[in-house]
Amino acid sequence: MNRTATVLLTALAPVSWGTTYAVTTEFLPADRPLFTGLMRALPAGLVLLALARVLPRGIWWGKATVLGALNIGAFFPLLFLSAYRLPGGMAAVVGSVGPLFVVGLSAVLLGQRPTTRSVLTGVVAAFGVSLVVLKAAGALDPVGVLAALASAASMSTGTVLTKRWGRPEGVGPLALTAWQLTAGGLLIAPLAFLVEGAPPALDGRAIGGYLYLALANTAVAYWLWFRGIGRLTATQVTFLGPLSPLTAAVVGWAALGQALTPLQLAGMALAFGATVAGQLRQRPPATPARSFSFTEKNARKDSMDVTGVALRR
Repeated sequence: MNRTATVLLTALAPVSWGTTYAVTTEFLPADRPLFTGLMRALPAGLVLLALARVLPRGIWWGKATVLGALNIGAFFPLLFLSAYRLPGGMAAVVGSVGPLFVVGLSAVLLGQRPTTRSVLTGVVAAFGVSLVVLKAAGALDPVGVLAALASAASMSTGTVLTKRWGRPEGVGPLALTAWQLTAGGLLIAPLAFLVEGAPPALDGRAIGGYLYLALANTAVAYWLWFRGIGRLTATQVTFLGPLSPLTAAVVGWAALGQALTPLQLAGMALAFGATVAGQLRQRPPATPARSFSFTEKNARKDSMDVTGVALRR
């Protein structure tokens, strides 16, 4: 599969996540964010685990738990906490700094030097998202801001570590996704019951909403996301993130009757442009041509061969 197709398939994940707000407000019980996170993660993880039929081995029990905690178990509760405590779309604005976190973490953990273009693109993406979702409303809650920053840092760290650790030999993205969703769901479960108590009564609409969130919005979407991390750079993947609040704005306009102002449309254009720019490959620095003696050519060839073997590993 070519790179463009991989980017488009990976982009379906944040597009799907952009429908979460509408589904939650229109179909699910109110004020049950932890239970909703649990219903998103654990059933999806168990379904994928049954399909993959592969369990972690050795050190991967620990790695899967760490990744599940970062990408799911910590991310979901922190995200919902920030959404409940911050006005308007401030949680989405603070969370949109995720690409900048990934740029910095990629430099530390992956050895990828940050470029002026990647930093500038991250700033433009966050600014565009702020124009789309930010509304003037009340004072900022420090706990909500910290939760939003922590959720972005958690997901960003999980994305970079997923890229750094890769997958065990012979294990596909389906199994890796199953491990993380199951581990994350198991971490959320005790917190949900301690904080929110017994599960609420569910009608047909709620059951349908939870089925959508667990299957399409989580199982399929996270499988596409982790598959994309394996084939693209961590920075390219995370720059698809702004598609989530953009999708939420479009769904709110199309399905919930929410108006879009010219300023919001301008912000959507900026954020989408930054998303596209984030997928462009960096050109390697040009090196001046020089001639080599016969001995130098052989030495250069040997060095390239050794480097090629190392990279393939």
